[in-house]
Amino acid sequence: MKRHLISAADLTRDDALLILDTAEEMARVADRPIKKLPTLRGRTVVNLFFEDSTRTRISFEAAAKRLSADVINFSAKGSSVSKGESLKDTALTLEAMGADAVVIRHHSSGAPHRLATSEWINASVVNAGDGTHEHPTQALLDAFTMRRHLSGVGRDLEGRRVTVVGDILHSRVARSNVLLLTTLGARVTLVAPPTLLPIGVEKWPCEVSYDLDAVLAKSDAVMMLRVQRERMNAAYFPTEREYARRYGLDGQRMAALPEHAIVMHPGPMNRGMEITAEVADSPRCTAVEQVANGVSTRMAVLYLLLGGSEPAISTDRSDSARTEESK
Repeated sequence: MKRHLISAADLTRDDALLILDTAEEMARVADRPIKKLPTLRGRTVVNLFFEDSTRTRISFEAAAKRLSADVINFSAKGSSVSKGESLKDTALTLEAMGADAVVIRHHSSGAPHRLATSEWINASVVNAGDGTHEHPTQALLDAFTMRRHLSGVGRDLEGRRVTVVGDILHSRVARSNVLLLTTLGARVTLVAPPTLLPIGVEKWPCEVSYDLDAVLAKSDAVMMLRVQRERMNAAYFPTEREYARRYGLDGQRMAALPEHAIVMHPGPMNRGMEITAEVADSPRCTAVEQVANGVSTRMAVLYLLLGGSEPAISTDRSDSARTEESK
């Protein structure tokens, strides 16, 4: 593992498999009476969030605490940022407080890269979503979920077909998934109206379609994306009803999927728009499972960035090991 995790493009196939295999180890901790490991005791992880978040922030907080790290949650609202403090000065403050890792979500694309490549801070930087650029840990937890359902533990996603549907233009999740899933051997198809596809998408390592019904029958996983109205400054489609009719996933479309196929959503959902309640609540939808897998995956990322090369979970069942684990 490198020192930072900024982009899914930074990960080789071996890097990605190492994270996913480590996440499988971490997932076993959730089944224990005491859901903690002493691995990062004495380390400080700062969640630096300049945008609203529920799943990602809580997931990183839970991951760090399960590894026994000290966690500091920083929100732009109610902080000196609202008074005009720059990213640099905020970073210098965190450096003075001895942060070992900074998990940053920012509304500006490139902010995590700027933080990682500057000399403002010596901590490891993890990108938790920057503007419309990337969200690498979301792609990792999505790959973790797909691998469990479609390929099996310890394997990649070679030959699997993944369809990503919706607001590709504003989606950092879509960008990271295209990069990571391709690295793991999957074939990705993007489905969206032309207005919601980014310029230059033809250069991405994936296929593009405007017809959702045409690709469902050959999809192993379908990932529905939220329409991000908060990032839109124009009318990208006629009406919500028209969008739902052409690009929404309902029960009839779900029935066209192969029996083994799964339906995914990174959340939050716009029920009735990109996905109906019938689909969202069906056993084939993995949205809630993705949240649980997110904690295990982010535990793996933090451990590999900060923990070193020792096994994440000790197999030594001596009295001292039991004592250490229960602390």
